[in-house]
Amino acid sequence: MKFNKQQWQWVFYDWANSGYGILVVTAVLPVYFKAVAHQNGISAALSTALWGYANSAGTLVVSLLAPFLGAMADYPYAKRRWLNWFAGLGIIMTMILGVLSPNAWQWLLIIYVLSAIGYSGGNLFYDSFLTDVADYRQIDALSATGYGMGYLGGVMAFLIFLTVELGHGFGWLNDYGIARFSFILAGLWWIIFGLPFLKNAHQRYSVPKEQKPIVASFARVIKTMRHIRQYRAAFWFLVAYFFYIDGVDTIFTMATSIGSDMGIDTTMLMVVLLVVQLIAFPFSIWYGWLANRTSTRRALLLGICVYLFICLQALHLKTLRDFWLLAVLVGTSQGGIQALSRSYFGKLIPKENSSEFFGFYNILGKFSAIIGPVLVGIVTQLTGESTKGAASLAVLFAVGLLIFLKLPAPSD
Repeated sequence: MKFNKQQWQWVFYDWANSGYGILVVTAVLPVYFKAVAHQNGISAALSTALWGYANSAGTLVVSLLAPFLGAMADYPYAKRRWLNWFAGLGIIMTMILGVLSPNAWQWLLIIYVLSAIGYSGGNLFYDSFLTDVADYRQIDALSATGYGMGYLGGVMAFLIFLTVELGHGFGWLNDYGIARFSFILAGLWWIIFGLPFLKNAHQRYSVPKEQKPIVASFARVIKTMRHIRQYRAAFWFLVAYFFYIDGVDTIFTMATSIGSDMGIDTTMLMVVLLVVQLIAFPFSIWYGWLANRTSTRRALLLGICVYLFICLQALHLKTLRDFWLLAVLVGTSQGGIQALSRSYFGKLIPKENSSEFFGFYNILGKFSAIIGPVLVGIVTQLTGESTKGAASLAVLFAVGLLIFLKLPAPSD
């Protein structure tokens, strides 16, 4: 499917902020903060706790404000301003991470929280722009291409960092310098590839302008919360999404722990995760193609069923080959299920209120990763086998699948 200039700019914003996701959130900053904290006399237990608090703080702020922020962005010409404000905050704070002294560990946490708020808030408005830049026929393919290019962009940024890391900074960067270089890289990646959309994003749908937009936005959010059952399909989809996306997120976050329990070394685990990201690129786009060939509903059902199979097969995880097989399966459906969930929800909601509704979607996405890790922990503790803990996630996919099956299908 051919995309126009605005749609490609939207796609490349996903490519742009993916460097932050993999370099700052996942791969480098957690390790760097632990090293900096240790250098400053902070115990391992306390530094781990502080890192957890920082991540929770950034997520909590955006998640709780998401529907209100979305409602504010639904006014004419407001969505791009909010996207620029949050993206600008994220980019600036990410660049500051790259110049902070290793002795300023408290500031490192504070700046990271601010960068995470910018990143998460920007994604809220970016997601809601999907209904502005794509019509009903294009929405699946565009959402899937965005996710696919996001995975590829993250891999490319990570490979640049890895080149510098394996080259030991090429004689001009020490270990701390390499880490700080990765933060500068993430910020530059974000602004260079995201700037076209940040400059040119066009909001097609909006609610009428109000004399008191803040008060009116609160009133609209409260009204939507009271009457959300009127949007029956959107409401029940969010319930189904809450369960199955919890399983998706938990598998991603717990995979390295399960692999370690199997005796797989850290280097191999990093290779596996990198390959998963590479596989996710073409398969995300393939899911968009499949949705157009069949329906979004059927393609999403396939993704949920693949994950259900992955959980059941986890009972048979014994060798590195078994782990690779399931990792590849995760790669085939991880991006697709996320992309089509976004576009499916976009089809169910009123376009003029898209930011507000995506605010609720954002809350469910952020708070979904609660049940899964607890379930895995309890079952692993009771059985003494982390593979059985992973298999227990089948319950979440089964519940999500049953609810999703009862949803009325939108006319694809």
